[in-house]
Amino acid sequence: MVKELWQTKADKCRKILNDSLNPAWLLPEDELPTADVLDVSGFAETSKLLTPKELSITKLTAAELVAQMSSGSLTAVETVTAFLKRAHLGHQLLNFATEFLVEEALARAAELDAHFKTTGKLVGPLHGVPISVKEHIGLKGRICHSAYITWTDNIPTEDALLVRILKAAGAVIHVRTNEPQSLMHADTNNVIYGPTCNPYNRKLTSGGSSGGEGASIGFRCAAIGIGTDIGGSVRIPAAFCGVFGLRTTALRNPYKGILLAGEGQESIRCVVSPLTNSVDDINLVQKVILDAEPWDEETSLCPLPWKMIKPYSPGQITVGIMWDDGVAHPHPPITRGLQYAKSKLEAAGVKVVDFEAYEHARGWDILSQLYFPDAAKTQKDLLAEGGEPVLPLTEWAFSVAKPEPISVTDNWVLNARREAYREDYHRVMKERGVDFIICPAAPGVAAELNKGKYWLYTSIWNILDQPAVSIPTGLKADPSIDLVEAEYKPRSAEDEREYNRYTPELYTGAPIALQVVGKHFRDEEVVAAADLISKIVQG
Repeated sequence: MVKELWQTKADKCRKILNDSLNPAWLLPEDELPTADVLDVSGFAETSKLLTPKELSITKLTAAELVAQMSSGSLTAVETVTAFLKRAHLGHQLLNFATEFLVEEALARAAELDAHFKTTGKLVGPLHGVPISVKEHIGLKGRICHSAYITWTDNIPTEDALLVRILKAAGAVIHVRTNEPQSLMHADTNNVIYGPTCNPYNRKLTSGGSSGGEGASIGFRCAAIGIGTDIGGSVRIPAAFCGVFGLRTTALRNPYKGILLAGEGQESIRCVVSPLTNSVDDINLVQKVILDAEPWDEETSLCPLPWKMIKPYSPGQITVGIMWDDGVAHPHPPITRGLQYAKSKLEAAGVKVVDFEAYEHARGWDILSQLYFPDAAKTQKDLLAEGGEPVLPLTEWAFSVAKPEPISVTDNWVLNARREAYREDYHRVMKERGVDFIICPAAPGVAAELNKGKYWLYTSIWNILDQPAVSIPTGLKADPSIDLVEAEYKPRSAEDEREYNRYTPELYTGAPIALQVVGKHFRDEEVVAAADLISKIVQG
């Protein structure tokens, strides 16, 4: 049977991935967990691939790694080797990578060690920190296709601006990560690499569209991950994989050099932001990015440095708990997580009030039209040009769009409605005396593979352009506790769809995460609030 052209191009990309792997760091099939072993989050600790020292290295935060390299107790080569080995194992278990940069990463680590040995100084605040990046973030000389077959011949001539900044600060980019077809799934699957699984339950997704990054940071394949977010694409994977994920206000972090279908669409901007295993690392990487003054090159950015906020004390903030967005009812594990957070925060002295969602259906009506103002013609044309099969979640995402493109005048009207909604929401938060909101990041914990269809718990903050951080609670879904609410009556077909997909046993072991939301351009404040809240909730 003759292969179609799209299959040949997909084979080329898979060959690049396979050739980038170091065979010495791959376990034989018979040493890997069988398919029926769903929770592999702790497998690195029981396998023989990493030495005890390498395991200890991969458990450190980026800030801790830098401190140890500064003291001379750890080298960059040791650090990068440990994370590369763990990333190889993570890929065998979860299918999260699109390309490993083994030789390049180790060569850069050796350069960093030589610099430190000669000068006694670090290259920068991210010296030797292994960072994974989402595939559509451009790297010089390497294919950047954004999961579109038709773009598999695209090779950037320079690194994305953000990558240049990270490298200048001493970071080592060691692995690139998977993303979904069209980049508009709360899941990660495409015709080139296939699906990425969740480390805590491999029947479940790692989230999307930065799902490769969710798996990478969730399995500690990198100290910091870089993803992008236009509807929850950092926060959903972070929540599903039990890590921290920031969605900045738009025009804070540099986006130059990131390949995205529909460039020039500015009604809902995509942002690039970090995923980490600690809030300290969010502050670390954000300060590095904005200390570099990226607005001097990408002139559309707001020239606003990253401020280091003095830690909040419990009595300083008022937190509103949003139990439900008024559209889709949360599953029992998420409600339990909210109840747990409320009790812990109140016990610690934080003022907590109930916060009723403000007209989220209104927000979705505006947002859904602005995502694809051309009726997704741009994305559909790219898929048709490549000849690749269109996946079900891609079809579903495009169904959000109007059947026909909206006019320029209609776009203006929607932009005006968006601005009015932003002003109204900000006013409501002020009137209710709420500094921050805690809400679900999704109706449930990680969705079943290829099934996630609800974005509004995260995407509402994209249309409002309010910064938000996904935080782990330390809790996990438990079918013996998180029982089906037999008396629940769905309020709509959408609500019924989301509620009916809840089967307690399916989600066993998945992390329960929440989302902390702040106000427009108050990114540093929401990160500080997330730090306090997560420490209290997990304490």
